[in-house]
Amino acid sequence: MDWGTDLWDQYDHIDKHTQSGLDLVERYIKFVKERTEIEQSYAKQLRSLTKKYAKRGSKEEQECKFSNHASLQEILNELNDYAGQRELIAENMMTGICVELTKYLQDLKQERKTYLSDAKKAQQNLESSFKHLESTKKRFAKEWAEADKATQQAEKTESDLNATKLDVEKAKQHAHSRTHTAEECRNDYAAQLQKYNKEQNFFYYTEIPQIFNKLQDMDERRIRRMAEGYSQFSDIEKKVLPIISKCLEGITAAGAKINEKQDSILFIEQHKSGFERPGDVEFEDYSQGIKPATSDSSLNPPKVRAKLWPFSKKHKFSRPAFSPPSPFPPGSHPLSLPLSLPLSKLQHSPLSLCLREFNRSVKPRISTLKLLHKHHRPPAAEDFSHLPPEQRKKRLQAKIDDITKDLQKAQDQSEALEKMKGVYEQNPQMGDPSSLEPQITETAQNIGRLRGELTKYETWLSEAVGGEETSNTFNNNTQHSVVAGDTTQNIYTEFEDEFDDVETPIGQCSALYTFEGNSEGTISITEGELLSIMEEDKGDGWMRVLRANGEEGYIPSSYVKLAP
Repeated sequence: MDWGTDLWDQYDHIDKHTQSGLDLVERYIKFVKERTEIEQSYAKQLRSLTKKYAKRGSKEEQECKFSNHASLQEILNELNDYAGQRELIAENMMTGICVELTKYLQDLKQERKTYLSDAKKAQQNLESSFKHLESTKKRFAKEWAEADKATQQAEKTESDLNATKLDVEKAKQHAHSRTHTAEECRNDYAAQLQKYNKEQNFFYYTEIPQIFNKLQDMDERRIRRMAEGYSQFSDIEKKVLPIISKCLEGITAAGAKINEKQDSILFIEQHKSGFERPGDVEFEDYSQGIKPATSDSSLNPPKVRAKLWPFSKKHKFSRPAFSPPSPFPPGSHPLSLPLSLPLSKLQHSPLSLCLREFNRSVKPRISTLKLLHKHHRPPAAEDFSHLPPEQRKKRLQAKIDDITKDLQKAQDQSEALEKMKGVYEQNPQMGDPSSLEPQITETAQNIGRLRGELTKYETWLSEAVGGEETSNTFNNNTQHSVVAGDTTQNIYTEFEDEFDDVETPIGQCSALYTFEGNSEGTISITEGELLSIMEEDKGDGWMRVLRANGEEGYIPSSYVKLAP
């Protein structure tokens, strides 16, 4: 069954059906375009989400050493790759379906237009032939009527007795002429009728069936192409499903690889100080009165207890390396702030009373001991001596690793410059070898500097490792005993460090604004809080204070008001 045989007289329905098929193709193209827009928007939102929650900065890099933090980062990376696959789906659908089908649709429209135009043209030719047939038929009918009338007139004239012979001959000639003309019209009509029947037979049995069959073939090809487009809609996504599955498996693996015990061990390794636990605090009987101070030159120095606050030494609070924040909180205006805040009476804590008694009676007597050992302090914190032993070793090792990487880069750069110089010497047209001398000299100097720094930090690291072993041995032997007379220097060191932990506030102040101390060495304060000043501003915008709960650290100087 085909359109040319069974639908030879259904031109209008064939026209509408083929147009409906083209409309379906166009509708499917629009559908796929909207699907690609959804995929692109989805991928964009996923990328924004991963970027929002990704860790950045040194603090975050430090946290990513823990497995639970690192797993979240891996999940974000896998999700970012997943977003890339969604973008790939959108791109393949746009190029493989929308672009190709749009081009195919244009070809179908042109082909359909040609076939319909051929059918209309054949129909017009048949109608023109039929009109010519009707015209010859009418002429034949008219001429035959005239010939018949002329024949009757000739017969009438011949039977008329009054008519002359000339009239009779003239009438016969006229009738013969009309009859001859009628015969010619009859022959023309017969020929035109035969021609029309032939054209009509060709039109209905050959020409129109061929055109309609071509339209049928075109529509079937369109349907087949649409079926491929429908399958392609699914196949494009199936091709990236293995990668998407890997992304999802990576997310699952990231959750499975978390090791809570290892994270705890890593946290301990990062922050353990290596100090010994403090010993018992001795009972001081104030009911017997204050005993006379021991002479500085005494051979039996006073007993010294172990350190109670090993992390509260004043040099532990390193000043922040960044500029202090604005003296005004965000969203406020300087003119809208009050000029002063009411100060309540400072409530002295027991710690403050102990410090006052210490300053009055004990501290003046140990000034000589402090002077004896003052020259042993490291002049700078470049060797990280202000940190606890374990942290110092880690920082020194990290510094050594960084210097080693920089040294390797500098050596690679030096080798590259030497090779380039050799090429220039062999091929002067490529460049001047002398132009590389400044860079080679600078690189050599940089290598020498890095090697010197590497040696310096390696020496400090070896000292830190050896010093820690000596310190641990000493603490284990003397934690709960009095130091013997031949260890006088160690007593002085411990005695000085003990009293370095106890400082006297140099003033009082109150917080004008709330400050969130998020960086190392800083503390958080609240508006109106009373604070003790432990170290004044040295021109960098920071000052060290002590809170009532014993917490000590740096805050911006502009965030407080000094008490009168």
